[in-house]
Amino acid sequence: MPRLPSPHTSVRPPQHGLARALSKLGVCSRSQAEQWIRAGRVTLDGRVVRDPQHATLGERQLIAVDGQAVRAIERAYVAFNKPRGQLVTAADEHGRDTVYTALATAGLPWLGAVGRLDKASEGLLLLSNDTSWAAGITEPATHLPKTYHVQVAGRPDEAVLAAMRAGIPDAGDLLRVTAVALLRAGEKNAWLEVVLDEGRNRHIRRLLAALGFDVLRLIRVAIGTLALGDLAKGQWRRLHPDEVAALDTRKRTPVPR
Repeated sequence: MPRLPSPHTSVRPPQHGLARALSKLGVCSRSQAEQWIRAGRVTLDGRVVRDPQHATLGERQLIAVDGQAVRAIERAYVAFNKPRGQLVTAADEHGRDTVYTALATAGLPWLGAVGRLDKASEGLLLLSNDTSWAAGITEPATHLPKTYHVQVAGRPDEAVLAAMRAGIPDAGDLLRVTAVALLRAGEKNAWLEVVLDEGRNRHIRRLLAALGFDVLRLIRVAIGTLALGDLAKGQWRRLHPDEVAALDTRKRTPVPR
């Protein structure tokens, strides 16, 4: 029988590294926090700390950046229709267009991208400053399905679709899809609906290339139950509370594979 704590024993709150604590407050990414800390811009209870892993009790200690106290800010959850050609990065050293360029005048707090879409890909991208919620969506163990519409050069037959479901080894990875269906086909190209419940780097493009097909367009149209819908390209909207709850994987039991 487990021992219960004495009613007279104080329970210490969980400790986190300082960079993670800043990230969990929703003010910046963990990598940005690490940069601030190493630059000496962050204090903990009035003392400069330069170690991003320095243990902190979060809201029980006063964290400040550039002398300004940091407090948890309102959580924001955003759906964005990423156009082709935009990078999913906070800054680009070559000055290329990013999703944050499009959101710069939106009046939103700092937001981190929930997963990635490569430069050539389009469609539904989630952004949030709730790092715990975001991590649950990208955690492979939850197997949250993501749905894509993919245009390919050529006309895949049922044997190709079966191979996509079974999986193809590529560079040490077994690339496969949860589901795939032919949406429509023309003389020179076809559209597929592809569902993944895990995502490796350039997963769909690599899989189709291994089967001899070039991807012409790749559009993410849904994450879990959340559909891109009629959200215009380059536009964003806040998620409704029920949509946020539907994507909250923290209350789910990981799906065994």
